[in-house]
Amino acid sequence: MPDEIIAHIDGGSRGNPGPAAAGFVLTDRDGTPLLAKAFFLGRTTNNVAEYTSVIKALEGAGPLGAKRLSVFSDSELLVKQINGEYKVKSEQIRPLYQEAVHLLDQFKSWSVRHVPREKNKEADRLVNQALDLGHDFEDKPVPDKPQSPPIRLGVLISGGGTTLINILEKIEQGSLNAKVVVVISSRSTVKGVERAKNAGLDVKIIRKKDYPDMDEFSKHIENELAAAHVDLVVQGGWLCLWKIPARYENRVMNIHPALLPSFGGKGMWGHHVHEAVLKAGCKVSGCTVHFCTNEYDDGPIIVQRTCEARHDDTPDTLAARVFEQECIAYPQAIRLFAEGRLTVQNGVTHIKA
Repeated sequence: MPDEIIAHIDGGSRGNPGPAAAGFVLTDRDGTPLLAKAFFLGRTTNNVAEYTSVIKALEGAGPLGAKRLSVFSDSELLVKQINGEYKVKSEQIRPLYQEAVHLLDQFKSWSVRHVPREKNKEADRLVNQALDLGHDFEDKPVPDKPQSPPIRLGVLISGGGTTLINILEKIEQGSLNAKVVVVISSRSTVKGVERAKNAGLDVKIIRKKDYPDMDEFSKHIENELAAAHVDLVVQGGWLCLWKIPARYENRVMNIHPALLPSFGGKGMWGHHVHEAVLKAGCKVSGCTVHFCTNEYDDGPIIVQRTCEARHDDTPDTLAARVFEQECIAYPQAIRLFAEGRLTVQNGVTHIKA
């Protein structure tokens, strides 16, 4: 079940009034298609078609169960009316406006924003196709090519496993073509171990204190990763420095709950980071996904996402807002790696278009 739905809508008539159609495209926030439909409306006006498109999109989005909705339309009038900037004067449009507002209330939060027509091409295409066909239809995406085998992930944890659960949810939703083949925990009694086992995952406990030095500790981690044929190592709340072997150079990712290179380094984890951000009076915080080196919070940056740091924040409230961005950033970075779009040159990550 997606937690947020993105809707692109469009409506139009050839003649105003004339033959008219409405269409919408629904995706999750990662861009995975959910539903796309178009409706032939017979003879009516542009405004009726535009409002029909938003109503049909909301009727389609409701059963998908998301709590948040973002609607994008290239009709400035519709956007301003729904946001209360313009009054709806037309007796023909007012019932449609009222129905749209009622349907929006089913979501915990929503927004309706304007986009230029060139950024609304899919919805526009559906409308024109319905006009050409003269009847309703549902768009069925045609696969470009067979999906490649899922990337094999090894996840390193030291705590609650929230990052692991986020990755598993994205895999379950179909928005991340990956498989977690092994979980390594540096602690035996943390919640993340229980969560991983409950998910049916292979869990290994490798505690640093059980080995005479970092070399032995690191070697055991490498051996477990290699035995599971891991393509990419994902550190999710992993607190132990280990020596990354040559075979995993630029194949180990970490996520840090701040905008590196600020607020990183030894001891800067969890609430220590958020406390430091607030103490410094930062107005913006966020998260950073980067390739790991053998230094704490060092290595080429892959993805960064930001959020507001508010004057009345506590470390807990800021942490929650940052984690929302982490849930987007980490799957995005893994997806870029899986698609072969990441290269590192002179310590800088480059993303291929």
